[in-house]
Amino acid sequence: MVSANDAVERARQYHERTAHSPRSVRESGHRLDWDIKPSPFKLYPELPVVALPRQLPAAAADAFRAMSGSLPSSSGVDLERLAALLHLSAGVTRSKTYPGGGQMFFRAAPSTGALYQTEVYVVAGEVRGLPPGVYHFGPGDFALRRLRDGDLRGELARAAADESVAARPATLGLSGLYWRNTWKYQARGYRHLFWDSGTMLAQLLASVAAHGLPARVVEGFVDADVNALLGLDATREGALLLLPVGEGGRPAPPPLPVPAIDPAVIPLSATEVSYPLLVEAYANSELEADADVRDWRARGSALAQRATRGVDLVPLPPPQEVAGRDLVETIERRGSTREFSGEAISAAALSNALYHATRGFPADVPSGLVAVYLAVHAVDGIAPGAYAYHPIPHALELLASGDLRAESAFLCLEQPLGGMSSATVFFLADLRALLGALGNRGYRVANLEAGVIGGRLYLAAYAQRLGATGLTFYDAEVVRFFSPHAAGKDALFVTALGRSVKAAPRANAPLLQVRA
Repeated sequence: MVSANDAVERARQYHERTAHSPRSVRESGHRLDWDIKPSPFKLYPELPVVALPRQLPAAAADAFRAMSGSLPSSSGVDLERLAALLHLSAGVTRSKTYPGGGQMFFRAAPSTGALYQTEVYVVAGEVRGLPPGVYHFGPGDFALRRLRDGDLRGELARAAADESVAARPATLGLSGLYWRNTWKYQARGYRHLFWDSGTMLAQLLASVAAHGLPARVVEGFVDADVNALLGLDATREGALLLLPVGEGGRPAPPPLPVPAIDPAVIPLSATEVSYPLLVEAYANSELEADADVRDWRARGSALAQRATRGVDLVPLPPPQEVAGRDLVETIERRGSTREFSGEAISAAALSNALYHATRGFPADVPSGLVAVYLAVHAVDGIAPGAYAYHPIPHALELLASGDLRAESAFLCLEQPLGGMSSATVFFLADLRALLGALGNRGYRVANLEAGVIGGRLYLAAYAQRLGATGLTFYDAEVVRFFSPHAAGKDALFVTALGRSVKAAPRANAPLLQVRA
């Protein structure tokens, strides 16, 4: 019998049914109901609270070095380091109070629509200063809430079919809280779950490197078991990925049966709207047993990035190893650009951003599965036009010459940001090949990698004191624009880079302190 994950026509149907086109956008009757806008924080009113340290250990790491992972390593995890990782990935970095008393909380990592549906959980076993248990991170009060007592890393390792997870001091689990995103984006929010968890993961990977901690992404696991461990109802919130961090801890005890929990949670809003298409897409990509996880992982190992041959390439300047800006400062000052000036950036700046965004990341399935295309508008030394980027030789392939600002803005749902940037970067993938190898879960993998690359482009841009923003797009029009080179691929995500128009200070000072 074919498993749900291998019924790949379902992911294909989801992708097509949630594709944007000029007609679908104009005919959409969806309107935002501000009376039921979801709360920005998930609140457990009855769980024990563990306050996190508010003075965080310094990680004096250059942003590019942290992104590359080329830093001295140490293995242990303590509560202070854990707090730093949580702050630099999912924490509140600034807040702003509007006339009338409304408040906006700016987070460390970008999120589509500033809706922040990615939640973070911690399965701790050997974290100094924190009793073993399963915890939820609350960004609003910068605290953990204990869902379960005891060392349950063995149960997590069994669900991930990966014994090494049981020996890591802690694992961070990222989930997607559907309604917080579907309130605005409806069923297309399934894509956003992975874009946003990917951008957060980009910052997590850089942050663990800055703190000298090894880490490896786990994308394959028995979904029902991980969701049960975290106390999640997969019709409303589902686990997306695991990130075991550190090493050298004592192995966890053998897995034991874990009783079900259903902790009280304050509703996000008075009314929630369910989007069955999203719920079905998640369910159709689940892995049902540890044997399925092992098989899925083996199938993924055959996927690999191919070298470029027989193509005329435009070389990029050699990338710099050092950005000259600290990772913490880069993250604290990051914010999605609302307006680009249209001015040129240097070829070196674009080279640095592309290189450091596309070096892959340690995971249980290969990276390098997403193709990168660019509309170059204003980059000194690079002629305006459409290009494909080749990561291995670190060079561009010219597809079409000319001023494409108008076309690029049109592709980005007719948003001026897509044309006023210095370069707009489009991520595409051969979904047919990915679904054939990884089943419906290949759709998760592709969108997550696009999110990671987009998140790293953000970091690389802000490390160089430039701006960046993520954009949505007309699916088929993007593929058509970059064809025939992009024929057979599907559009996944867009990130624009350039010089921001300077605005007045928008927010209060950072809420936490980093020790010198």
